[in-house]
Amino acid sequence: MTSACAIRVRGVVQGVGFRPFVFRLAKENVLGGWVANDAEGVEILLEGDARGVETFVQTLRSQPPPAAQIATLEITVTLPVGLTDFTIRGSSDGEHPTARISPDLPVCKQCLAELADPKNPRFAYPYINCTECGPRYSVILDLPYDRARTTMKSWPLDPLCREQYENPADRRFHAQPVACPSCGPGFFLKTADETILGSEASIRRAAELLLTGHIVAIKGIGGFHVACDARNTAAVQALRDRKFRKEKPFAVMVRDMTTAHSIASISMQSALLMRSPARPITLVPVRSEFPGVAPGNREIGIMLPYTPLHHLLFTADAPDVLVMTSGNRSSEPIAYDDDDAQKRLAGIADAFLIGERPIARRVDDSVARVSVAGPSILRRSRGYAPSAVATLPANRPILALGADLKNAITLVVDGQAFVSQHIGDLGHFESLCAFREAIDDLLCMYRVSLDGLLVAHDSHPQYLSTQYAASLPGADLFAVQHHRAHIASVLAERGEWQQKVLGVCCDGTGYGDDGTIWGGEIFVGSLDSGFARVAHLRPALLVGGDAAAQHPVQAAAGFLHQLDDVPNPRSAPFNFPPRYAHALNLAQHNSRCFVTTSVGRLFDTVAALLGFTREITFEGQAAIEIEQLASQVSSAEPYECPFMNGELDFRPALWRIVNDRVKDRDIREIAHAFHAGLASGVTTALFWLSRENHVNKIVASGGVFQNELLLGMLRDGLSAHSLDLWTNRHVPANDGGISLGQAAIAACSGGQDSTREELRTEIVRQP
Repeated sequence: MTSACAIRVRGVVQGVGFRPFVFRLAKENVLGGWVANDAEGVEILLEGDARGVETFVQTLRSQPPPAAQIATLEITVTLPVGLTDFTIRGSSDGEHPTARISPDLPVCKQCLAELADPKNPRFAYPYINCTECGPRYSVILDLPYDRARTTMKSWPLDPLCREQYENPADRRFHAQPVACPSCGPGFFLKTADETILGSEASIRRAAELLLTGHIVAIKGIGGFHVACDARNTAAVQALRDRKFRKEKPFAVMVRDMTTAHSIASISMQSALLMRSPARPITLVPVRSEFPGVAPGNREIGIMLPYTPLHHLLFTADAPDVLVMTSGNRSSEPIAYDDDDAQKRLAGIADAFLIGERPIARRVDDSVARVSVAGPSILRRSRGYAPSAVATLPANRPILALGADLKNAITLVVDGQAFVSQHIGDLGHFESLCAFREAIDDLLCMYRVSLDGLLVAHDSHPQYLSTQYAASLPGADLFAVQHHRAHIASVLAERGEWQQKVLGVCCDGTGYGDDGTIWGGEIFVGSLDSGFARVAHLRPALLVGGDAAAQHPVQAAAGFLHQLDDVPNPRSAPFNFPPRYAHALNLAQHNSRCFVTTSVGRLFDTVAALLGFTREITFEGQAAIEIEQLASQVSSAEPYECPFMNGELDFRPALWRIVNDRVKDRDIREIAHAFHAGLASGVTTALFWLSRENHVNKIVASGGVFQNELLLGMLRDGLSAHSLDLWTNRHVPANDGGISLGQAAIAACSGGQDSTREELRTEIVRQP
């Protein structure tokens, strides 16, 4: 019996060998028809024996290509028209593409085997790839995904590559970036004194330089890394000095998993995350000391080689553990253009290993860990971006601009929420330029016009992202409060539009409804109904505004001035510097002070009391230090953080901390008792609020909940009350996930908000 059907497949189905897979599957089942890429994904027409069609569909559902992610599969029965042959048709454009772009993929085992085989035409070729591996997002210029729309368009295929590209039985069948040494790009190395041409010679020379303590800039898939021997203390310190990166930990790349296990304690779950297709930098407990790599940290970020070039460097006897950090100066975005990289990194790198294949857009490494709530992403970029992380109830395109720190943007097309790669902190000019580039890139890729576009942005009128929103002509603007966006991001990931939850958001700063600085908030509600603020941390003063985030003692002044009869923090054992006295004087006179409920600044206060009295050199440094202190103790009686009248009161805990320091109590025990007390206070608040509001689902988000010890204590406390805890899984809990929450709230609210004129007036009015 002959049957026919049309199949529409959406998801990550372009650039992952999907059409070749469909072609071979149709041939195996003796079916006629065709397959083609289009603006929505992949379209298939099948005709043949009914059993063959049924087998085809079952296999397509259950055994798609390894890198493919099928979101939806729609089958429509059609009339047979006598098709007996099966073909791959050329791609077709659409007015608004909605096809999901594949993230960049790590080199596969088959390509690695060819890379190491002297008899193979691609032996030691650093750009080897196939339909199962290689660059995708970083080389795509336009949709649908075809070679002519990639940065490989300038390299015509030679006879070998052409034969494999056109052979349905070959795994390079329609592999768009396919190349070989005779027809494709290569690498070369430049120093102040020499230029070495040829991939093999330049890679070998780069390995020699790394072995002898030099710093090498290496062009990767999404940008340049700066690398040195992680075991060479002098080289690591030189890299810190040249990058002006005082203490922030470096990530390392290791030769293999054996090496990884030798330097860190790696659980099975962490090993799986490290080896996953995203190949993220994975945070794990460090076993060996690497002076200067991660100073004062009990964790180290490790990644495995994920490009052919990385494997070739290690094969050429590069050191087995390499510092592999972003090619930039501190806080700038990663360099990805060859000329720009050589200018910006000239004072950092001794040599440049440069690949000839252009990079379409900068894509930094992702950072992840196995948390108490499962795998979690701390920085979402290479290997994850720009996958759709949610399907939103939106009937129009939405652009969500995120926050000014750890920025990432979200574009919603046909309800699919595409989250960009990590962009960075918009306070730096280069990052602001990268932010604008990313917006233009996504809008162009999906052919979305500004005219009538709904643009969601943070409600802070002075955010650069907010000001950028106000500058967009023809767009409809929608302001979203920062902490509600955090909570919404968790619900958007889960597709929970109507679920009523209690949401607790703890972070450093966010603009509140009342114009004060929030950062320790509890909401009740849903995406459909909105979120009402029902509780918060007791307000304190933030002396000097944002500057307090850089100086823990300055933050401490705004919290400690509420306490009576405390010892002078200028004396032992505290020894606060003069900045504290000046800040306290401002707090006592309420001069240059802002009201805040920030849990992040409370952590800074505790860190100052425990000895962190200097300026921080990277965001969250002081809080990370007291978490690491607390983690060295198995238990300690919690300090009291009572919950009364909708406020969580920090004063009893701070009073106990001050007095225990005077009594010379172990600061590790104090740190643990603070964590336990804060978790207990939040748990108590959530328990009573859950009873009042008839809610049993708790959502936790915000940068503070990247603290593993605090999150674990909160989870255990809620579990004892039979309350479920939901956290972020696909976007970061920090501000890197804000844009998804903004998009979700805008989609569910219908996009009705203040006018552009009102927003501009507010921007002008703010000091």
